[in-house]
Amino acid sequence: MPHSFGYRARTRYMFARKFRQHGALHLSTYLKTYKVGDIVDVIGNGAVQKGLPHKFYHGKTGVVYNVTKAAVGVIVHKRVGNRYLEKRINVRIEHVHHSKCRDDFLRRVKENAAKAKAARESGERVQLKRQPAQPREARFVSTKNNEPTTIAAIPYDTLI
Repeated sequence: MPHSFGYRARTRYMFARKFRQHGALHLSTYLKTYKVGDIVDVIGNGAVQKGLPHKFYHGKTGVVYNVTKAAVGVIVHKRVGNRYLEKRINVRIEHVHHSKCRDDFLRRVKENAAKAKAARESGERVQLKRQPAQPREARFVSTKNNEPTTIAAIPYDTLI
């Protein structure tokens, strides 16, 4: 028999609920507030079939452009050939989560603002840019009571 090309074809594990996570959804899912401009992750939830996004958009991150009482409109960029198309999908709120992709950036912005304010008050210059990991500093290893050992491979020997 030829395989099917349905809307949910090959999603046996993608939309399956996790171990011991079956059943009704938490009410906090419905109490989250989504505003236009929020960055969200589209994650299909197999427990709710209505408003389920196509399997392509599972795991994609987008920006909310429309909010209704039970769903949100999300702009997701889809690579088609050599270009990216802006796709607008309408997804129920059970299938979206607030993205954590900007949390680290926003935390650094707050820290840098606090550092800059403190530096202005003290009148000194402060480095606010991230620095790559530098090489480790040089160190001296003493051989006093610490003889170096020569390590060599064990010669091959049959055990027969």
